[in-house]
Amino acid sequence: MRRGVAWPESVGRRIPGAPVSTVGAWSLNLLAGPTPTYDMPTAPEDGSQQARPAAGEAPVRLRKSLGQHLLVSPGVLQDIVNAAELTPDDFVLEVGPGTGLLTTRLAENAGMVVAVEIDHDMAQLARLAVKEWASVSVIEGDILRQDIPELTHGRQYSVVANLPYNIASPTIRMFLEAENQPNKMVVTVQREVAQEMCAAPGGLGLLGISIQVYSVPHIVRRVAAGSFRPPPKVESAVVRLDVREVPLVPRDLMGPFFRTVRAAFGSPRKQLRNSLSHGLGIAATDVERWLVAVGVDPTRRPETLSIDEWRSMVETRPDLLSSS
Repeated sequence: MRRGVAWPESVGRRIPGAPVSTVGAWSLNLLAGPTPTYDMPTAPEDGSQQARPAAGEAPVRLRKSLGQHLLVSPGVLQDIVNAAELTPDDFVLEVGPGTGLLTTRLAENAGMVVAVEIDHDMAQLARLAVKEWASVSVIEGDILRQDIPELTHGRQYSVVANLPYNIASPTIRMFLEAENQPNKMVVTVQREVAQEMCAAPGGLGLLGISIQVYSVPHIVRRVAAGSFRPPPKVESAVVRLDVREVPLVPRDLMGPFFRTVRAAFGSPRKQLRNSLSHGLGIAATDVERWLVAVGVDPTRRPETLSIDEWRSMVETRPDLLSSS
């Protein structure tokens, strides 16, 4: 696995005279012209698919196991870049560059781009697409196993990515919980996931709490299935997360805080006094006294609570939680 980046002197500019590769030219044509028509043959026995962008081009092989859907809509790609508000001073970490369609646009707007791609063939295609930019490095490997401080050389950075559906939540959580967090993230995820991330009390679940403790999320735009090749079975959305300088929960209370939240959402349809009693192994009468003391009605359900209310619960009874 290749790790670490040798930073070139030329930043954010194409190498003069560098040839445009076949894949690079195809990527640029996709960005400049209408969404291409793909020839989608029967999936091979290994579960992969082949996408053919134009007559005579070599097919792009897609692997279902990696949740690969190429985002090809020029308008959506540009909206992602616009939402990231990049400058020549910015360092960008991209997850799953695929064939490099988003990567090339990031290279045009940011000072440095590191793209991490787990698929060997896709990594090769991405390298070809961005070979004319000295400021871009494509790393082959699993983002969840990377040393992020090493990739970023300890610099402040932003994450901009069309995240594969199957690793979207753990990838976002990894970045938000890291010691060296990004300053912002602009990511494409399933639309239902985006809505859960941005939910308000009344529909605020475990995912939304996990995201909002560390960041302020908002949906930039919806993305139709037809913007991808092959089209997924669900709609997507672009979400921007502005990472908080200070989380809403003190770091020394994160453990009991999320233990409490997970316990409650283990039985989300039950009232709090019952779900917490079951999840934390505490007598229901003790839970009821605890909730009443912090002004929370024990008959409420978990999704109705705000993050402030969850935090107040933990702050008043850390002893109770640490003994569970």
